[in-house]
Amino acid sequence: METSQLQVKRILDNIGNVMVGKEQVAELSIVALLAGGHVLLEDVPGVGKTLMVRSLAKSIGANFKRIQFTPDLLPSDVTGSSIYNPKELKFEFRPGPIMGNIVLADEINRTSPKTQAALLEGMEEGNVTVDGNTRSLGNPFFVMATQNPIEYEGTYPLPEAQLDRFLFKMNMGYPTPQDEVNILHSTEKKQPINELQSVISLEELQEMQRLVKEVHVDVTVKEYIVDMVNRTRTHQSVYLGASPRGSVALMKAAQAYAFIHGRDYVLPDDIQYLAPYVLPHRIILKSEAKFEGMTAQQVVKKVIDRTPIPVQRSMSK
Repeated sequence: METSQLQVKRILDNIGNVMVGKEQVAELSIVALLAGGHVLLEDVPGVGKTLMVRSLAKSIGANFKRIQFTPDLLPSDVTGSSIYNPKELKFEFRPGPIMGNIVLADEINRTSPKTQAALLEGMEEGNVTVDGNTRSLGNPFFVMATQNPIEYEGTYPLPEAQLDRFLFKMNMGYPTPQDEVNILHSTEKKQPINELQSVISLEELQEMQRLVKEVHVDVTVKEYIVDMVNRTRTHQSVYLGASPRGSVALMKAAQAYAFIHGRDYVLPDDIQYLAPYVLPHRIILKSEAKFEGMTAQQVVKKVIDRTPIPVQRSMSK
C-alpha cells in the first residue's frame, strides 16, 4: 500500500510540473483511472483540459490517442474500418484512434449522436465491434472527454446513456491570479509538457488497478450508497434519478479514493466527497425545477445532507 501511495504521489507531482493549481482535478483523474472509469471535463477553452489528459498519459507511459470530434466525423473514424488490399486480395482492418490506453475525446459534443455512440461499447466493455468482429481495446483503457459549455451552436448534447458511462464529470475552473503568474513563468521559455517523462510503468498501473478492487466496502457503506442514490430517484425536483450504474460507479470510485489515501477500507466520508462528481450528470431534473433555477448539483448536495450516515463503521472483512 505504501509503495502504491508513493507511485500516486509521483504521478501527481509529475502532472504538477505542467498543471499549476489543479491538484484536485489531477487526483480525481487518477481515481477514475484506477477505478476503471472515464472522465468528462466541461469548461471553457484554454483552461488546460487537453493538457491534463496529455500529462496523465505521459506520466504513466501510456499509448495516447486523440480524437477531434467534428460534425462530419463518422463512427468508423473512431473505431477503425476494414480496407481492401488489392495486393493481398482481402480486407485488412485499420484500427481507429480508440485503440489506445489514454484516449482524449476532444469536444465530444460537436459530433452527431451516431458517432458519439461509437464510444459506448468501448467505454463500457473495453472492446469494439467492427464488421461483426469484436476487438479488445488497450489495457488500461481510459477515456477523458472534453466539452465546451458555452458554445451551443453546432453541438449535440450528450444523451443520458453516454453521460452514464462517465465515472466523473468535472470542471477545471480558472486558475488563481498567483497560479496564472506561475503558469507564465513556467511557459516563458519552454513548454513543460514536452519534457515530461513517465514515472511509473503500465504494469505498475495495472497492479494498482488490481489492488483497488481488493479495498473493502462494508455492508453499511454499501447500504449508505444505495440509500443516497435512491434519494435522487425520489426527490421532488428529479424526473429521472441515478441508475444502479451510478451506485456501482460511486462504490468503485470510493475504493480507488481510499486506496490512494493509504486505506484498505472505504469510509462514508469518501462517499460524501465523491458523490458531487459521480451523481449530478446522471440526474434529469423536471422542467419546472429547471425553470425555478434548480441544478442537479444542488439536488445532490441536499441528498447528501439528508442521507443518514452509518453509525457503525466496521473495517473488518
